[in-house]
Amino acid sequence: MDKFKRSAIILSLIEKLEARESFCGETHIQKGVYFLQELVSVDSGFGFILYKHGPFSFDLSDELRAMRANKFLSLVPTPPYGACLMQEDMSNNLRNDYSEFLSGYDRQIEFVVEEIGNKGVVYLEKLSTALYVTKERQDDNVESRGTYMHTLKPHITVLEAHKFLKIVDDLLIASNNI
Repeated sequence: MDKFKRSAIILSLIEKLEARESFCGETHIQKGVYFLQELVSVDSGFGFILYKHGPFSFDLSDELRAMRANKFLSLVPTPPYGACLMQEDMSNNLRNDYSEFLSGYDRQIEFVVEEIGNKGVVYLEKLSTALYVTKERQDDNVESRGTYMHTLKPHITVLEAHKFLKIVDDLLIASNNI
């Protein structure tokens, strides 16, 4: 997927998060794009690794900085939560130029926003880590994946891991209907 199409998808994600009055910090965008790729198969081509707070893409982080430099996004301080990414006027032009392309991903983006839009970063870390573990260990049962998830993230208890892995399993089933 080319850079402008990827940017259009990111802007559409942000637009839909903003419409639900969701906080649009980089963590929400990182997790949103991760879920778009891994849960509903929107292949934006970003590579994710398991990092401090769940799956993270350094390439996506660079892309967000480039989008700020190109005046598609601005970084707005929002104490006490940190900073959020807000769309600038130029973002409307890009979304309009790619409106037909974006319409093909509208259901996937809506599905992801519905699932993560009102969630906090702690919840998103656990949910995205559960998806990461599930993708990595597709053939393992919940108990085995839960133990593995706890090994990767010791601050997430095995019981919490089981809870979030079950949520991910349900989301994967639901995403088949999109």
